[in-house]
Amino acid sequence: PRCNIKKYRYESEKRQKNSSFKNPKIFLPRMNKIIADVLLAGFGAQTLKLILYWFRHKRLSWHDLVVTGGMPSSHTAFVTALATSIYFEEGITTAFAVSLVLAFIVIRDALGVRRTVGQEGKEIERLLRLHKLKSKFHYALGHKPSEVIVGAIFGMGTALLVYLFF
Repeated sequence: PRCNIKKYRYESEKRQKNSSFKNPKIFLPRMNKIIADVLLAGFGAQTLKLILYWFRHKRLSWHDLVVTGGMPSSHTAFVTALATSIYFEEGITTAFAVSLVLAFIVIRDALGVRRTVGQEGKEIERLLRLHKLKSKFHYALGHKPSEVIVGAIFGMGTALLVYLFF
């Protein structure tokens, strides 16, 4: 079974054919919508993270392109875009169920495990500084709940836009 959003897409396509607006194809003509959506959501969230970082710190480095943590969660955007896009294209299927389970695992990891490990890393770094020990210790914080929520909204919103307009 397909979801009811198909009729909105059909109406949207009908309106576009009757208007002078031509829908720009920014993806390869035969690119799978689900893949296009996942890539757009993930890299869009990472780009948004860089823009927010720039406004906050007035500087960027190559390291900032791959940094983990921060607003919004690009991992969450990737997996929610995947699950939402599969739902729009196929409805409730096995692929949708698998993508939903993957989304829950990734989101739980971003909120729980990675965040806890990051906080422990901060404490270890503090202890190293306290005892004046030198180390090339690196830790990555996980995400705050607000960062994950914004990432999920971004991923679902991207899926909806790709589904309706491409």
